Amino acid sequence: MEVRATAKYIRISPRKVRQVTNLICQKDVNEALAILKYTPKRAAVSVAKVVKSAAANAEHNYDLDKDKLYVASVFVNQGPTFKRYQARAMGRANIICKRTSHITVLVKEKNK
Repeated sequence: MEVRATAKYIRISPRKVRQVTNLICQKDVNEALAILKYTPKRAAVSVAKVVKSAAANAEHNYDLDKDKLYVASVFVNQGPTFKRYQARAMGRANIICKRTSHITVLVKEKNK
């Protein structure tokens, strides 16, 4: 049984979120949350929310034991990019891209 949770339109670039998600793949849910709690990156807060949500979905909707869950996989896809302009010299403008992310966490129960 595999249970998922998603967070969409998170205002952090996918590249920065992937640095955090690579730390928690194939770890127990409790261990993953402990790692995220002490990770000094802004994306760790958003990823922790999605992991907690996936664990709660598994526990509430499918009656799985929270202590037996592990993070099977994490996907970080790019969302829409907001384009903003910054004034430059001589009437020119630079485009600033503000990227967003879609985070998906899959949790499974261990077979023991």
